[in-house]
Amino acid sequence: MRHLLSLLDVSQLELQAILEISEQTKELLSKNVRPAWLQRRVLAMLFEKQSLRTRVSFDAGIAQLGGSAMFLGHEVGWQKREKSSDFIRVLSQYADFVVCRAKSHDSVVELAEINCIPVINGLTDKCHPCQALADLMTIRSVLGDVRDKQVTFVGDGNNVAYSLAIACAMVGMRFRLLGPAEYFMPDSLVTEILAPYPDSDIDQTSNIAKAMREADVVYTDVWTSMGQEAEEAARIEAFSPFQLNGQLMSCASKGCKILHCLPARRGQEITDEVIDSPDSLVFEQAGNRMHAQKGLLIWLALQHGQISPETLTGDGVRVPAK
Repeated sequence: MRHLLSLLDVSQLELQAILEISEQTKELLSKNVRPAWLQRRVLAMLFEKQSLRTRVSFDAGIAQLGGSAMFLGHEVGWQKREKSSDFIRVLSQYADFVVCRAKSHDSVVELAEINCIPVINGLTDKCHPCQALADLMTIRSVLGDVRDKQVTFVGDGNNVAYSLAIACAMVGMRFRLLGPAEYFMPDSLVTEILAPYPDSDIDQTSNIAKAMREADVVYTDVWTSMGQEAEEAARIEAFSPFQLNGQLMSCASKGCKILHCLPARRGQEITDEVIDSPDSLVFEQAGNRMHAQKGLLIWLALQHGQISPETLTGDGVRVPAK
């Protein structure tokens, strides 16, 4: 049984396959072609946290593929009414995939360990692989060959930064985290990336000039995530020197692209002049959440024999080799 709890769950070739399928399905949609490859397939969306992009992009994506989604919030009593193992065994009788947006990464791992239905991590405190898929898709669309290019992430070494660092390691991009030292990614997470990708170029620094001067893409996120509200005042004070504004962007090369996973607190981690600039890809990036996740669902369906490669090739899609 294949799951996606982290990008480390797939190989470099598998990541490439997911991205290629995603890009081809996006191209088909631009021509108003919506093949029903996942007709009558059901996606369960099990969410502990609020969501706009993850929820709507998965719901819309599987609908465009001919399937359907059901949203499962607090009313289903996950982790309260019965054991998670019982919960997921029952859910697997009704659905073909489950995407879980959980407070704790361990909760998603627990669901996947039962191994009865493909589990997709829709966000946990540790990582956000679906966001990283969309990020890579967006970067590829403007840079083409991404090897040896640089992404500079400005802000907290959070779940988004960790997933982006994995993505960069897998495709040969340099990753720089710029921010206060006390908010760097823990060494344990960097070690997790270096274990399978020992040649990865990952650096964390508080030196703005060092992190920005060779950046091809600059990325930021909110300074205070859900569940960190008690730390907000301290975080604002620590991160204020690293606001993504015109002055900070002047340290990067002209034409450097701008990303933000949203929602944005305009005037805090990023200014209007930056997020709305011609170099901003923020809203294309948000749109690519749906396309990347469609590619992921198709790839998972292929892995589990729910559809055959011939289903896709009949509609002109080149299915990457395994």
